[in-house]
Amino acid sequence: MGNLNYLTFLLVLSFTYHHLVSVAQNVPFKAVNLGNWLVAEGWMKPSLFDGIINKDLLDGTQVQLMSTKLQRYLTAEDGGGTALVANRDSASGWETFRLWRVSDTSFNFKVFNKQFVGLENQGSGNKLVAVSTTPSDPETFKIIRNNDDPLKIRIQASNGLFLQVHSDASVTADYQGTSWEDSDPSLFRLNIVKTLQGEYQLTNGYGLDRAPQVMQDHWSSYINEDDFRFMSENGLTAVRIPVGWWIAQDPNPPKPFVGGSLATLDKAFTWAQNHGIKVIVDLHAVEGSQNGNDHSGTRDGYIEWGDSYISKTVAVIDFLAERYGNRPNLGGIELMNEPSGVNLDSLKNYYHAAYDAVRNHNPSAYVIMSNPLDHDSKVLLSFVGGFDRVVLDVHYYNLYSSRFNNMNVQQNIDYINNERASDLSSVSSTNALTFVGEWTAEWSTQGAAKEDYQRFAQAQVDVYSRATFGWAYWAYKCRYEHWSLKWMLENGYIKL
Repeated sequence: MGNLNYLTFLLVLSFTYHHLVSVAQNVPFKAVNLGNWLVAEGWMKPSLFDGIINKDLLDGTQVQLMSTKLQRYLTAEDGGGTALVANRDSASGWETFRLWRVSDTSFNFKVFNKQFVGLENQGSGNKLVAVSTTPSDPETFKIIRNNDDPLKIRIQASNGLFLQVHSDASVTADYQGTSWEDSDPSLFRLNIVKTLQGEYQLTNGYGLDRAPQVMQDHWSSYINEDDFRFMSENGLTAVRIPVGWWIAQDPNPPKPFVGGSLATLDKAFTWAQNHGIKVIVDLHAVEGSQNGNDHSGTRDGYIEWGDSYISKTVAVIDFLAERYGNRPNLGGIELMNEPSGVNLDSLKNYYHAAYDAVRNHNPSAYVIMSNPLDHDSKVLLSFVGGFDRVVLDVHYYNLYSSRFNNMNVQQNIDYINNERASDLSSVSSTNALTFVGEWTAEWSTQGAAKEDYQRFAQAQVDVYSRATFGWAYWAYKCRYEHWSLKWMLENGYIKL
């Protein structure tokens, strides 16, 4: 019996040793984000959108409409809930409309307070109002563009007639003329204020007939097993793969999203396993949008995520944890990417429930919680300390803030060595591991030489390697060279 106990002790000791060695070998990771693969981001590869008719009028595009006759802007008074008028000499929020794309040429116009422009009395009148919260036929309009000047437009209502401005207080849909002269009351000058180029815009832009093939071609060509081989040969030990909430309903996700991303993620796990690479599954886009950005899968840029979406988002994590939770090369599951503009208590409630969902499938998988972008990096420190094997994800870019606009090369490098190092140290003083889940070697500095980029990249590698879970470069491939880790490695700009 004593020998048996001793053998049991040795087995436990051996298991514990190998487990600790395994963990030590896994982290900290040298990782890269496979951005714009399973969650599209148009800025990284604009050519994805080239085949879309009216590709400048995608979902969420913010437009302003000026009557060429009156030289005044169409406006939803009080931001919505009443009639439309055309009495503004300049345009701001109430004069800005967000498009919902119905077809190549048909659209809904969403106003500041989220109602839709339509014909009064459920379409039986010809006066323009913004009162409906759900668009239907009376809220659907066709945009007719001038062949010589596509920003000169006419707008056809569901009654077949065109919008016209009688006066600054009267806008109706009852015009039958065809003139393109500026004096025509039905002409508007289209001002495109802001666009979105995410997964929703891409798939809805191509439509149900074309989007499936476009996406399949993209998934199969953008990243393949050779890329995993390249990553492994160049010192990378993990990938962070952004996915969208619709992946949990693959192969038949809600329209306009198309099926196929799940099978691609399955392949990624296999390719990664073949080349000794761990996979961090990152829920990058959540239903309702957690930040209003293109990469959140939003239709129109509004941040809707909150308490009513928690159970739906937890269900996605549960799906991912059940499918991948026990894969030998799972590096971790990230519960949400870059929340911003969401209620902090709601976020914590979600993180807690999603953590439990992961634990239902795996007692020891790393669970990653992204720090909200609109809060201090230490806002979750006490919260994450209450969980086991949790990782706090912070994103560091020397961009997106005016403080970086006029920094020279050395000032940027000093900022990494001082401020970033200090911040990372402060968020490391917790039970949770730390992860610099996104960073890049691009900056606002103009005219920098190759050596400058090398020094900037090396400073970040040196500092971010102190993160106990590791770091992940954004991104593996990108049209902009310094955003592409593959290009940076191939051209000697960075060493890992």
